[in-house]
Amino acid sequence: MELIGRHTECRTLDDLLSAVRAGRSAVLVLSGEAGIGKTALLDSMVSRVPDWQVTRVAGVESEMDFAFSALHQLCAPFSEHIAQIPAPQRQALATAFGRHQGAAPDPFLVGLGVLNLVSESAQRGPVLVAIDDQQWLDHASILATAFVARRLGAEPVGVVFATRTVGTALRGMPELAIGGLAEDDSRALLARNLEGPLETGVRDRIVAEARGNPLALLEIPRSLGRAALAGGFGEPGMPLTHSAEGALRKQLYDLPLPTRRLLALAAAEPAGDASVVWRAAEVLGIESDAAVPALDAGLAEIGGRVTFRHPLIRSTAYRSVPLSDRQAIHSALAAVIDRVQDPDRRAWHLGHAAIGPDEEVAAELERCASRVRSRGGIAAAAAFLGRASTLTADPARRCDRALAAAAAKAQAGVLEDAKALLQVADASALNERHCAHADLIRAQIAYISSHGNDAAPLLLAAARRWQAIDATLARETYLDAMSAALFAGRLAAVGGMQEVSEAAGTALQVLGTPTPADLLLAGLATQYSGDFQKGLPAVRQALSRYGQGMSIDQELRWMLLACLAATRVWDIDRYTALSVRYLSLAREHGAVSHLPLALSSNFIPLLHRGDFDAAAQTTEEMCAVIDAMGNNLSPYCAIVLAAWRGRRAELESLTSATRRDTEYRGEGHGLTVIAWADAVMAVGRCEYQAARDAAVYACSYPGDGGASWWALAELVESSARMGDGAAARAALDRLAETTTPSGTDWALGIEARSRALVSEGSSAEPLYLKSIESLTRARMRPERGRAHLLYGEWLRRQRRRVDARAQLRAAHELFDAIGMEAFADRAARELRATGETARRRIP
Repeated sequence: MELIGRHTECRTLDDLLSAVRAGRSAVLVLSGEAGIGKTALLDSMVSRVPDWQVTRVAGVESEMDFAFSALHQLCAPFSEHIAQIPAPQRQALATAFGRHQGAAPDPFLVGLGVLNLVSESAQRGPVLVAIDDQQWLDHASILATAFVARRLGAEPVGVVFATRTVGTALRGMPELAIGGLAEDDSRALLARNLEGPLETGVRDRIVAEARGNPLALLEIPRSLGRAALAGGFGEPGMPLTHSAEGALRKQLYDLPLPTRRLLALAAAEPAGDASVVWRAAEVLGIESDAAVPALDAGLAEIGGRVTFRHPLIRSTAYRSVPLSDRQAIHSALAAVIDRVQDPDRRAWHLGHAAIGPDEEVAAELERCASRVRSRGGIAAAAAFLGRASTLTADPARRCDRALAAAAAKAQAGVLEDAKALLQVADASALNERHCAHADLIRAQIAYISSHGNDAAPLLLAAARRWQAIDATLARETYLDAMSAALFAGRLAAVGGMQEVSEAAGTALQVLGTPTPADLLLAGLATQYSGDFQKGLPAVRQALSRYGQGMSIDQELRWMLLACLAATRVWDIDRYTALSVRYLSLAREHGAVSHLPLALSSNFIPLLHRGDFDAAAQTTEEMCAVIDAMGNNLSPYCAIVLAAWRGRRAELESLTSATRRDTEYRGEGHGLTVIAWADAVMAVGRCEYQAARDAAVYACSYPGDGGASWWALAELVESSARMGDGAAARAALDRLAETTTPSGTDWALGIEARSRALVSEGSSAEPLYLKSIESLTRARMRPERGRAHLLYGEWLRRQRRRVDARAQLRAAHELFDAIGMEAFADRAARELRATGETARRRIP
């Protein structure tokens, strides 16, 4: 297919095809406004590879609420390979496509299943995946296709997206922006597609109004007719429309009404099943000859499926008939769809057919929401609930359904729709409970949209409002506010951790038999209010009972705080158990929004135990989750791992962009993590002034998480090495406020090592030995290596070279095995100073 004025674009697509022919994967995003020629470019590319395996998917606006619908189309050509992929992936795909009932499928298993299907097909020859109108794919398919595109390896697969705007899911992929045609090319396109005379002035105005948009160049002349083209624009009733959609609307309105109704019917049936369309047409009394004008105009084709010449025709055709006609169309479609085989789609059409409130249909939509949600269709569930609320007459029930729909929309990431539903709920609210629930969802939307400093004040206000209505819900909301305050950290203008903790204390005064969540709130609130030891029993009890008598949703909801509490009391074993369960629950129950935080929680024990390879894999998986979900979360795990590995260039590259994003979002916790990472890096390289500056900043805000108290050890070491004993002892006193009462091997090992640094003479030696012993029992290999290193350095200064070599050798071997490059180099330098040369392990 020859395209006018698209030489550069075609060369880019040819380069992609050449890469695939050479056995390499390639991805490209074509972006541009409606009608700009993205579909034509895809057609041209596909026509040049007739012997390839090609699968094409086109997003359909009316099918956006049906989870995995586009992915089902994409996978259909590869179904013969389904038996060759792992069983968990097969099960996930079967559940996603509605072939099996079960819990919501793990999005990663779905993504991996599609990736492996495509890879298996590529064993037989090159594969081309062309995805048109990506902006109209359902949310689940958007995430899955982006996941696949980012994870292709050395296999002959090409993936090309065409989209109006590049959303978060596609951001960072190679992109080719498609602009309008030049004036000469616009005239050439007009000339090639018109018969009969074209008045020069008319031609120039069409070119000017179309602004290089090929679809507008083709559709505007069709809407005018030959006489108008020859005679100009002066004739009455022949206005020139200013958009491609306007031109299509004019062309559709010129059709007979039965033809428009038939096209609107076909547009309302997103699967395009011709048999369903014709049966519904019969119900509506539309004769088959009504299709002839549409076929003659080239607007649609009817075979086994009804297809439109362009996606804009579908959306415009649907809106070209009155609302009453659209309602009749949906009623007819509901009448011909099998209530047993496809109850959800039938209910969806019934919902759109309803003229006014209809409790029976609303209740059925509510039941459908539960069914589709269990298959992972959160966005579809939200759409069903939203429609159900519209059809509900009873104000209280309408408010309940609108709030449920808003919560589901928020969970699905459709935040603007969630806010609109909250307005419906606000208008229907009958009591204080409704208002408080709306406030809570509004605050949760702020928390979901950004882990910054906006959500904590809203959640704190919601918690205070609940106190007068429901004490249990108030305490639960205070825990939510704590989670938000934890992320806001030092950038919390209002609703910081200490303010939330003090406010939560009032909700705990009338506490009866405490639940694990109550104990968690009471312990953390007391500790963050300034009395660590007083809050310690409640925290320990909460950790020992966490999960008992709690629903899965509750367990997931506050698991991050439970993990925080475990680090607060220096309990690495309890933390490990909680983080493993967190990830397991998030996967098993399809809690996608929790996956990044669950993976981050799993990263911490891997880091402290010195399993850097597993920590790196977890970091990569977390980044993949963030990419797949389209979240704007920062790569804190990657930053910390780079620091502990001693890779300065990597650390600086990661922190430069992350610091700006963190400050913009108001995520003060991130600034603390970055400062702690900088301090660890600087200590490893013996840059003690830089380490001290970073550690001082990291420790300066008492309402932060683990990084703020872990950095105290860096502050003790850097201050001691700079000869500032007073600052080192002050930092040690702050550290001991939590380590001494906690009494775990982790806590006592860190405290003993830090105390040895500020001890005089021989009193340091037993402390170093105690530190090594405690950290060995705790299996904290990096920290034990640092204890050996500091002890060896102390021994060398005492001129006990033989003893120093043993400690420094142990430190070097540990650091080398773990992959702590900066600390390994530091240990090697110290060994050389004793007269021994350290040998590096071969990778």
